[in-house]
Amino acid sequence: MINNLTRYLGLALKLLVFLLVLGFALKNSHPVVFYSYLGYIWQAPLAVMLLLAFVLGALTGLLALMPYLFRLRREASTLRRTAEKNQPPSTDIVV
Repeated sequence: MINNLTRYLGLALKLLVFLLVLGFALKNSHPVVFYSYLGYIWQAPLAVMLLLAFVLGALTGLLALMPYLFRLRREASTLRRTAEKNQPPSTDIVV
């Protein structure tokens, strides 16, 4: 009963967020011009430009975290190997 209620509340929340983002995109559909280096010009709706800026920012953040995540993964594997070496042999009797 409660599991179904939380599922429906989650779906309702997702629908609400979708409708808010859709309304924002429809309200901000006027074209804007992006001037880049070397004379490149790109014209697109404001909502598309904002979405692109968000995605590029998120990707930049992920790329900045990659060295730290690889270091943590390497440290975890080292600790796991050390724990396996130091574990006493199993004394379980299998019949």
